Amino acid sequence: MAQISAVETLFTVLDNTAMVLKEELSCTYLEAVAETGENLFHNSILQEEISELSKKRIEKEYSQLNLNQYSVEEIRKAYQLAALKGMKEATQPNHEMTPDAVSIFMGYLVSKFTEGWENFSIFDPAVGTGNLLTTVINQNQSKEVSAFGIDVDDLLIKVAYVSANLQQHTVQFYNQDSLQPLYIDPMDLVVCDLPVGYYPNDIGAANFELRAQKGHSYAHHLFIEQSLTYTKEGGYLFFLVPNHLFTSDQAKELNEFLKEHAVIQGMIQLPLSLFKNEKAAKSIFIIQKKGPEVKAPKQALLANLPKFSNQTAMAGIVQQIDNWFKTEKNGNNN
Repeated sequence: MAQISAVETLFTVLDNTAMVLKEELSCTYLEAVAETGENLFHNSILQEEISELSKKRIEKEYSQLNLNQYSVEEIRKAYQLAALKGMKEATQPNHEMTPDAVSIFMGYLVSKFTEGWENFSIFDPAVGTGNLLTTVINQNQSKEVSAFGIDVDDLLIKVAYVSANLQQHTVQFYNQDSLQPLYIDPMDLVVCDLPVGYYPNDIGAANFELRAQKGHSYAHHLFIEQSLTYTKEGGYLFFLVPNHLFTSDQAKELNEFLKEHAVIQGMIQLPLSLFKNEKAAKSIFIIQKKGPEVKAPKQALLANLPKFSNQTAMAGIVQQIDNWFKTEKNGNNN
């Protein structure tokens, strides 16, 4: 209960102050969430144009908090709730936040695949509000992590940047189209909730092997190719992919591309109950970029996740994953 009340307390302050700033600055609630987060990080009200009365109301709210008393996960969850409220209001269809339970599970998978590592670099090419990326970092606090996030939406990048600051994570953010050339070195890991749909820039798509021969290319295919380009040999990539990834009209080309450049480590189907309809259902797809030391597993990690609330069934899946690591990853394979 203590953790829930801590998250609620922090969310209430974020929500109340964002509502005041939204009115004062004539901005969206999501923009106001980023503004109030900046204030909390700097321990100061940065908006000079607001009235003295509003300033006093906001100061009174902030006086209830000491951020040092909150864990990074409490801060992330409270800020995520405020961002989620803002995104629902803004109705950004391509930017639905990754469900919390899924982000935490991906963080767990990253920790399993990087067991024994002291540090790693990681990047999310569709970082959005940064929730997936910071959740994965929080699940790997014993390791030194250098993180990068890219998104074409400047407001979401600001929300992500403020979230990372509040959690005291050093993340480098870039506001650009991730399917253009990137200014980053190859990474050890990629995590991404892939944007699903068509990429409208046919000229930009022409540079990719996975471009469509006719019409628009699939953005999610191009994101997979781009991610592999910016991953080190032997690096791991964790994608949230639509369940129809390998049954679409361009699936044959994707299959051939993956055979040439990567080995498939696993495919874990998420519970259908997480999604509004079956067509929107997703899976976690884990691949490893080919390299001289990389060997394909004899058997890929395949699982259907039960509802996250079903603790007994989840414990069984975790046991299954542990057994897979003992036989596949800790045996002869790299």
